[in-house]
Amino acid sequence: MPHRNHRPVRLGLTGGIGSGKSTVGHFWQAQGAALIDADQIARDVTGPQGAAMPAIAAAFGSDFVDPATGALDRTRMRALAFTRPEARAQLEGIVHPLVTLHSNLMAQQAADAGRTLIVFDIPLLAESGRWAGRLDAVVVVDCAAETQVARVMRRSGLSRETVEGIIASQASRTARRAVADAIIANDADCTLDQLHEQARQTAALFGL
Repeated sequence: MPHRNHRPVRLGLTGGIGSGKSTVGHFWQAQGAALIDADQIARDVTGPQGAAMPAIAAAFGSDFVDPATGALDRTRMRALAFTRPEARAQLEGIVHPLVTLHSNLMAQQAADAGRTLIVFDIPLLAESGRWAGRLDAVVVVDCAAETQVARVMRRSGLSRETVEGIIASQASRTARRAVADAIIANDADCTLDQLHEQARQTAALFGL
C-alpha cells in the first residue's frame, strides 16, 4: 500500500483483452482520476504522421505503411508479429519509448493540475518490466479466459480462434495476478453495478 504524500499516487491498471479493464479505467476517470491510456498513445504515434512512423517505415519497409493515410498497416503488422516474435519486439522497441515519453508528459500535466490519482491503463504491464519503478501499485481486472473469449467475440465479431490467439500472445492469468497489489474480479456473473462497486472500493484504498 503506497503512503500518501505530496505527489499523486501512480496506479497501474491492467488485464487481459475482454477483462473489463477499460470500463474500470473510465469509471475512475469519471470519479476524478487522471487516466493515461498507453494503447491510445501507441495508436496515436503509429497513426497518420505519427512520431513512430518514420522509424517503422525504415525498419519494416513501405509495405507496412498505409499509402492512403501514412499510418501503420495494422492488419499486415499484426500478421507479421504473430508469426515472427522478433518483429513484434522490434516494433515495441520503436513504439514503447515514445509511449513512455508521452505518458510521462501527461502524468506531469495531471500532477501540475492537482490530480491525486493518476491511472496508467497498460494492457501489457505484466509482460513488461519497464513500468515497475514508475508505479506505486498495480490493479488487475481479472476473469476466466472463456469469459474473455465470449466478450471479445460478441463485441468485435472475431472468430474464437483469433481471440484465443490474442489471449495466448498476452501474459497468462497467473502472471498478471502475480504482479497485482489488488484484484478486481469481473467474471461472467459480475454485473456492471458490482464492477463499479469493486472499482470504487479499490480506488478508495489509493485515495480517490
